[in-house]
Amino acid sequence: MEELIKEIEREIKNCRKCDLFKNRTNPVPGSGSYKSKIMLIGEAPGYWEDKKGEPFVGKAGKFLDELLLLIGRRREEVFITNVVKCRPPNNREPTEDEIKACTPYLDRQIEIIKPKIIVTLGNVATTYIFKKFGLKVESISRIHGKVFEVSTLLGKIKIIPMYHPATALYNPRMKDVLREDWKKLRGLL
Repeated sequence: MEELIKEIEREIKNCRKCDLFKNRTNPVPGSGSYKSKIMLIGEAPGYWEDKKGEPFVGKAGKFLDELLLLIGRRREEVFITNVVKCRPPNNREPTEDEIKACTPYLDRQIEIIKPKIIVTLGNVATTYIFKKFGLKVESISRIHGKVFEVSTLLGKIKIIPMYHPATALYNPRMKDVLREDWKKLRGLL
C-alpha cells in the first residue's frame, strides 16, 4: 500500500497534465496515515501549502487541527489531500480542465487507502466526490454535516460534506457551525 501511494506522489511531483505545474513551488499530494479509515479532501493547495508541499498548513489548517481534536484525531491519524494537487494562481477555484487532469490521482488514492469515511471540505471537493459516487450535487449550505452512504466496490463509504475550514476565517460566526458538524462526525467514529 505504502509503495503504491509513494508511486502516486512521484507521479504528482512530475505531473505536467495542466498548466498549474508552471507556477507551483511544490505539488501537494497529501499527507497523513495511509491506513486511516478517514480521508479529508479539500479543494486545492493555497499559498503556504504550495511553499511547504503539505495540505492545510496555513491558518485554515490550524483550525482544521482544532476540528480534528473534536473527533479525537490528529492530522497524522487521517489522510488529508485535495482534488487538485497544485496551487491555482491567486487561490482561485480550479477549472474543470484542471480538476479533470488531476482527479485520477485522487481516485487512485481513494482506491488504495479504502476510506470508510470521506469528509469533503467545501464545494469543489463535495461536487467532485458527489458526482463520482452518483449523489445529487447540492450547495454545501444545504448538505453540510449530513451523512451520505454509498455502496462501492470498496465497500460502504460514508461521505460527509463540510464547510471548508477557511470559511470560518472569513466569517468567524461559522466556527460554531463547523464545530457542530464535526461533533456529528465524532458520533460516527
